[in-house]
Amino acid sequence: MAVGNNTQRSYSIIPCFIFVELVIMAGTVLLAYYFECTDTFQVHIQGFFCQDGDLMKPYPGTEEESFITPLVLYCVLAATPTAIIFIGEVSMYFIKSTRESLIAEEKTILTGECCYLNPLLRRIIRFIGVFAFGLFATDIFVNAGQVVTGHLTPYFLTVCQPNYTSTDCRAHHQFINNGNICTGDLEVIEQARRSFPSKHAALSIYSALYATMYITSTIKTKSSRLAKPVLCLGTLCTAFLTGLNRVSEYRNHCSDVIAGFILGTAVALFLGMCVVHNFKGTQGSPSKPKPEDPRGVPLMAFPRIESPLETLSAQNHSASMTEVT
Repeated sequence: MAVGNNTQRSYSIIPCFIFVELVIMAGTVLLAYYFECTDTFQVHIQGFFCQDGDLMKPYPGTEEESFITPLVLYCVLAATPTAIIFIGEVSMYFIKSTRESLIAEEKTILTGECCYLNPLLRRIIRFIGVFAFGLFATDIFVNAGQVVTGHLTPYFLTVCQPNYTSTDCRAHHQFINNGNICTGDLEVIEQARRSFPSKHAALSIYSALYATMYITSTIKTKSSRLAKPVLCLGTLCTAFLTGLNRVSEYRNHCSDVIAGFILGTAVALFLGMCVVHNFKGTQGSPSKPKPEDPRGVPLMAFPRIESPLETLSAQNHSASMTEVT
């Protein structure tokens, strides 16, 4: 009766953990929304030199005029790993040998007394849920870095349009901290202060690396030896080209793209290695071999044990042989 009560109590705790995870996910999405769509966090006003050649690149236009628009970027980043995970899990589940191993690794979890999660649904929710959490977390890290540093884009002076005839800009080596010296569009100027790290580079490398880790660690196929490397290298190459596009369009510095790559890689590796344990299910502890039943073992298989009488008889026989000699 006590065992039944403990089991029921452990099952009733599971919905609490699910509720906590949902609250954490909702908080992450809400924080990313405040960073992206509101002016709650003000960008740091960083100073500059009026004659800085690294900040005089031509203005490439709004983000919607870029070769890779934000809408296309976010759709591809969200859809590609999700489709790979869903197709991979469903395909492996319909393979009999793989399904048996998944069932052995991923035990069926009872969520209270209302419903249950089978191994297939559990794995899909876990992989896609962790991916979505990491995507929003990477976006938060990027926005926090941009807000704190206020690093200037390569086209900052072009949109800032400072008054070069003023007293502050006459000296070539005078550092200007006054943000009011800019005469351009304030909205464009504020966007030009959000360069480090590169958001496109961080999100693209995170999505590509997460999908690559899933493909290499989870999908086991012997017949196709080139499909996995081509798919992994294709996703990584796409992320690399996305970062290069930001530099070629003068929207980010090389250091911004490198920092974005490092940030996205760190988040993907942490989630892949520490949260979902390299995408492998929890293996059960190997059971100890049971001792064989002696009743089923033949008598000839048992070791022979010498009795005390046989030992004493052997000693007397050896002593008599010595006296005769």
